[in-house]
Amino acid sequence: MSSRQRCVFVYNQTKETFLAFQVRVADSIWGRIVGLLGRRSLQPSCGVWLVPASCIHTIGMLFSFDVVLIDKNFRVVGVREMVRPFSITRPNFHAESAIELPVHTIYKSRTEIGDQLVIERYEAKQASDHAGKYRAVATMFESSSHGPRN
Repeated sequence: MSSRQRCVFVYNQTKETFLAFQVRVADSIWGRIVGLLGRRSLQPSCGVWLVPASCIHTIGMLFSFDVVLIDKNFRVVGVREMVRPFSITRPNFHAESAIELPVHTIYKSRTEIGDQLVIERYEAKQASDHAGKYRAVATMFESSSHGPRN
């Protein structure tokens, strides 16, 4: 297993709200089996994206969480709020994957069936990119000035 975990953010484009900023991608057999096992809770704005998955189990879990089921185009096809430990959800045959999120995330983001999600990897820009932007802004500011004031 890789020591570096791949993370993405999840944005509800329909409602213009974020579901989570740091969602771990679990797209291997081992990653999907482990999922949230061994954790005592999910930190706010974090989660796990199980790819592929059309249902989930919470056997061995220690806490409740929300689940958003999505199709291959990232459209929401199912929501499960406050899934309790030691349960199994019914399969949703329209779902390609499942996102496990902290409890009340679905409610707070107003996510519902039919919403379109955007799931993308977050990559911070390098310092040199920011320095170039600052130089461009400074140059624009200097060129727009009309000379010294008296």
